[in-house]
Amino acid sequence: MKSTSVHFHANARAALNDPVLQDALKRLKAGFVVKRREALEGLPDFPAMREAASALKKHILDHLDIYLEQYEAAVRRQGGEVHWAEDAEQARRIVADLCQRQGLRRVLKGKTMVGEEVGLNEELEAAGLEVVETDLGEYIIQLAKEPPSHIIAPAIHKTRGQVGELFSNAHDNDMSGANAPELVAEARRVMRRHFLAGEVGITGANFLIAETGSNIIVTNEGNGDLSATLPKMHIVVAGIEKVVPTLEDATLLLRILARSATGQRMTSYTTLHTGPKRTSDRDGPNAYHVVLVDNGRSRMLTGPYRDMLHCIRCGACLNHCPVYGAIGGHAYGWVYPGPMGSVLTPLITGLDQAASLPQASSLCGRCEAVCPVAIPLPRMLRELRFDGFDQGHVSGRGLLRTWAFLACRPRLYRRISSLLLAAARGLARRGWLPALPGTGAWRRARDLPAPAAQSFSDWWRRRQ
Repeated sequence: MKSTSVHFHANARAALNDPVLQDALKRLKAGFVVKRREALEGLPDFPAMREAASALKKHILDHLDIYLEQYEAAVRRQGGEVHWAEDAEQARRIVADLCQRQGLRRVLKGKTMVGEEVGLNEELEAAGLEVVETDLGEYIIQLAKEPPSHIIAPAIHKTRGQVGELFSNAHDNDMSGANAPELVAEARRVMRRHFLAGEVGITGANFLIAETGSNIIVTNEGNGDLSATLPKMHIVVAGIEKVVPTLEDATLLLRILARSATGQRMTSYTTLHTGPKRTSDRDGPNAYHVVLVDNGRSRMLTGPYRDMLHCIRCGACLNHCPVYGAIGGHAYGWVYPGPMGSVLTPLITGLDQAASLPQASSLCGRCEAVCPVAIPLPRMLRELRFDGFDQGHVSGRGLLRTWAFLACRPRLYRRISSLLLAAARGLARRGWLPALPGTGAWRRARDLPAPAAQSFSDWWRRRQ
């Protein structure tokens, strides 16, 4: 997927003026947020679990090379193969080569954000393969030729009528007036045919277990299980930060993942896959491959953004973010939206392509407060703002430099500010200022009140 993050401001304005999207975002606020709160009310030890999960992720990153090597050795003992991808291009090439080498064309794809990140579908389709998304939300946006708008609910921006229209155009049934159960039944009917014909199954991984070589996926539809077990070959595509030392460690993360994501105690399906089919197994893939993707993650390990690798992709920060709640996911212009995307996207695609995203936050701190692994997202957003300023990606640099110059000279600052405030008071009408030169973009969504008759400094000095 090509990033459009550089057009964030235009994307955001379009989202704010989209009544269908705004209606969908209202449902988001009433859904995931309420369910998460209710789920955590029944888990009084959540704060301690959150602290333990954060400590576990820190430990993993401190010893990431060791656990990745253990995981690779365990996968090979189970009869699988591990492939290392330094960047997105290499990840795409590895997966395409695995399919073409075996002459396999029909691909079932379970939900994988890393697959979206590296642009896997485009590469496979260009190589002549037929790719079908098996997660219902991902299937809907595949038909719509759109990227996901949420990391756990990719089609949350679509209405029932829009989904019915997409199904009518793609299937042999008229679903224009169908209700939700009818749409689900239609998707199941069509998907069953694909499941039986699939030759390659590609899934992501919520966690990779170093001690056993297993990968864990969590779903509510069961499509991940069918995608992994029915085809001849199973390919797991995952980021290197997904590794976890033991199964016991994974249970801690599983307990906080579903509650933070969908408000469930556990997802409907929590499945472990360990290698290819054995002689005693009745079904399963004949070949099992894991593609471990770096794509900038190693760079994060040694800098101020290391904590971003703690992320378990629950989506809680998106659900509670007032900015995401106002504009949705597509405005962010790439795979990862919301607060986590405002940090990840500049780090992966480059700050020159996404300098506006760290600015798209009120720094209210809700994202950090609800994160199940306590990622300091506001701190990293501030760091990226500093980086953007230093690299020349922030507008108004001249104005900021002028303000910094004056702020370091208190007497001059007071004199000039007094003159400016007096002029502003003279321009005010009924307590509000008219449009001023250089404030056009800022004023599009804000009103500018007239300054107070007395400055805080003067008030304080007289009070003393």
